[in-house]
Amino acid sequence: MAMVGSNRMQNRWIQLYIPLIFFLLFLIFPFYWMLIVSLKPDADLLNTKLNPFLLYHVTIGHYTYLFTNTNFVRYVWNTMVVTVGSTVLSLFCSILIGYALGRFRFRGGGFLGSAIFLAYLVPPTLLFIPLSQVVTKLDLYNKYWALILTYPTFLIPFASWLLMGYFRTIARDLEDAAMVDGASRLQAMRTIVLPLAMPGVLSAGIFCFTLGWNEFLYALVFMGSGNMKTVPVGVVTDLIRADVYFWGSLMAAGILGSVPVAIAYSFFVDNYISGLTAGATKG
Repeated sequence: MAMVGSNRMQNRWIQLYIPLIFFLLFLIFPFYWMLIVSLKPDADLLNTKLNPFLLYHVTIGHYTYLFTNTNFVRYVWNTMVVTVGSTVLSLFCSILIGYALGRFRFRGGGFLGSAIFLAYLVPPTLLFIPLSQVVTKLDLYNKYWALILTYPTFLIPFASWLLMGYFRTIARDLEDAAMVDGASRLQAMRTIVLPLAMPGVLSAGIFCFTLGWNEFLYALVFMGSGNMKTVPVGVVTDLIRADVYFWGSLMAAGILGSVPVAIAYSFFVDNYISGLTAGATKG
């Protein structure tokens, strides 16, 4: 019995724990690297005799430089406004699209569902050229609306496809019962279906928030001047000057820029996982 238990534990380590440990190290290493680089003095960063994976001296000078010599706080505010605005707009449209395609049966519905997902696969490098003409005609350059209105072009397709699959997991009997009791279709959706679909909505919201927060190309083209830059654009333009890289401050910005996304995932991780799995396996 002892031998059987020992073999079982050994197999568990080989099949489960060791792969998980390697995977965890693989995921954590980039954040560890950014943290130690952001805390190292410049002399340690340039000293090739020191082990680059260890922290010998600690300084907060890179963080001080980031807040005093750049407009990092303003960039964070710009990114938050654009990301929240585009996420709310994308979720509103995606809920309506996902509900219509997931709950109704009509001619061409399957084709529309596939077309929406295929639209997500179109590279942004192909879209920003025609979108730049739209932004120019509407006089939106270097304004929040330039990104709030263009980000949904790649946020809505995937969020709609995800919600479409999640809405299909909800029993139709609940909605039909509400309508029999006198509720309209919109009321049944708002009071019955939408609360039950909240895990899917949250997962779609986190997805939209993450993509909007990290987006670079549209932010560079449509809102990349003066104090209207977002974090990805502002950090690159302020801390990379010709062939001079402010590595410590760059890594400090990377650490601080990851905080909002990490907070969003930590609060809604359970709903995010359930929403993704339900939307991916149903319909």
